[in-house]
Amino acid sequence: MSEWKRHGPLQRSAPGDRATALHRAIGLGSAKTGASHWWLQRATAVALIPLLIWFLAALISHTRAGHAELVAWLARPVTSVPMILLLVALFQHLRLGLQVIVEDYMHADRVRFVVVAAIHGICYALMSVGIFAVLLISLR
Repeated sequence: MSEWKRHGPLQRSAPGDRATALHRAIGLGSAKTGASHWWLQRATAVALIPLLIWFLAALISHTRAGHAELVAWLARPVTSVPMILLLVALFQHLRLGLQVIVEDYMHADRVRFVVVAAIHGICYALMSVGIFAVLLISLR
């Protein structure tokens, strides 16, 4: 059996060795992409604040509007562009957040890979359908 299997991941050296923290951490995973993932999640969160305020204000102001009025409102470029930006930011933020949850709490590598791939596929599919719907209404 390898030394990795006999000891825990942080106890790979013999008990009497004076290994550094770097020596114990080598081989425990990569820290190359975490910062960009973290920044992208924060950027989408910041982008969502004004976009969601705009969307909620628009919903409240159009509560008594009919279907034709809502379609005409969404068909304007002033409305369709922020709606597309809202969809992109919303589904990117959702994808990043769910991916972090799965990577932190699922320990089976194969199942984690399948679940993360499913999250990516579903989020990109929903974002594409939403953007297609907005473009279909606005280009009509």
